[in-house]
Amino acid sequence: MAIRAQFEGNNEIGVFAKLTNSYCLVAIGGSENFYSVFEGEIGDTIPVVHASIAGCRVIGRMCVGNRHGLLVPNTTTDQELQHIRNALPDTVKIYRAEEKLSALGNVIACNDYVALVHPDLDRETEDLLVDTLNVEVFRHTVANNVLVGSYTVFSNQGGMVSPKTSVEDLDELSSLLQVPLVAGTVNRGSDVLAAGLVVNDWMAVCGHDTTSTEVSVLESVFKLSDHEPSQIQTQMRDSLVDTLS
Repeated sequence: MAIRAQFEGNNEIGVFAKLTNSYCLVAIGGSENFYSVFEGEIGDTIPVVHASIAGCRVIGRMCVGNRHGLLVPNTTTDQELQHIRNALPDTVKIYRAEEKLSALGNVIACNDYVALVHPDLDRETEDLLVDTLNVEVFRHTVANNVLVGSYTVFSNQGGMVSPKTSVEDLDELSSLLQVPLVAGTVNRGSDVLAAGLVVNDWMAVCGHDTTSTEVSVLESVFKLSDHEPSQIQTQMRDSLVDTLS
């Protein structure tokens, strides 16, 4: 299921939250409406942790994680690290990465098995990724952009990349990640997918401006509903008719 939400009037949900299959981090200082979206849907299944990183609320862009672990930048304070560690399940490892590209969420995209990383990421950070998140690491670009963590989102079920990605790149990425990929947008045409969307294997939360067509596409590729391709085409046609009429 895909749900629309806002953080203090902002549609960039992926900036203020990090969702995995074993925990969810949300920025402090939000409204109850924002928190209830996550707590109402997944609060009984996985912990929803209110946190900051390096004193910032943009936690979705600062850290990277999956069900095995969480990496945070070295600017994370001891108090923040301890708070997150106490709230996470015991099976989840958490480490600080000494990485010059400190907005880890912008330069790394991962699911529970594979990670795409910025071509210039430190070798030590790559080793830490392998040890902490139990992933296979590939250095790559998406649509000729090095910020792979911003322009692609993928779960264990499927993934979405920037519409500027070539067909050859899409095929190559799909074979690397071993999940089906589509090119798409969120928030009425934004290709900075990871800023406007968080997803795990059974739920997605996207910005309030995301159109019904965009929601249909992401529900289909992330296998969040029983949508068949024919249904999606029908819905896209209906929404186009609505727009033009």
